[in-house]
Amino acid sequence: MILIGTMNLTRTRDSGQFYCPGCRSNQEFRLRARRPFLTLYFIPVVPIGGAELFVVCSNCREKWDPTVLQVDPKGSEQVQRDQFCDEALKSAILVVLHDGFISETEIDALIRIGNHLLGQPIDREVLGEMCSIAEQNQIRASNYVTTVAKRWSPDQKREALQAMFLAATAEGTLDDSQIKLLTAMKQTLELDDRTYQAAIDEALQWEHV
Repeated sequence: MILIGTMNLTRTRDSGQFYCPGCRSNQEFRLRARRPFLTLYFIPVVPIGGAELFVVCSNCREKWDPTVLQVDPKGSEQVQRDQFCDEALKSAILVVLHDGFISETEIDALIRIGNHLLGQPIDREVLGEMCSIAEQNQIRASNYVTTVAKRWSPDQKREALQAMFLAATAEGTLDDSQIKLLTAMKQTLELDDRTYQAAIDEALQWEHV
């Protein structure tokens, strides 16, 4: 009885350092090649397809397309920073819209948060569009933050919390629903009591600068 089958053989073709999008830092990598072979008595004898190349990060073990080796780390970091700032500002907008209304004071606060706290300049027209989209989508702040915060670093989580707190306190006081929402953000952002309070204290200092 002749035993014929197939198997995939994987070999390392290259190694070095690259910018890992998952780790968001430089890490060691291995460029691997996977190719199917026809086997005879479990011995690979004839290749039956082209080699599939992929990059493996030695730190997080995630697999990436080889084009990841061509990514400019500085450019990638800026793209990720821009994405975070956009998400943090949207989170702050949703906190403000929690009561279904946005005042001129809150609009001014959101512009200031974008321009100074997050370092992402924004004008009233763009902010108006973002608020309009948020109202139409009717997404709750807690649901949105739960979704996007999964890719935030610990520092970004604290920064986003500060943006949400400053937006919520733009008019000087917090109502019960806002207090409840901000308190729930501690769990959503996976912050301990000390980190949460430190972030709020920093926001209060920033507010009075």
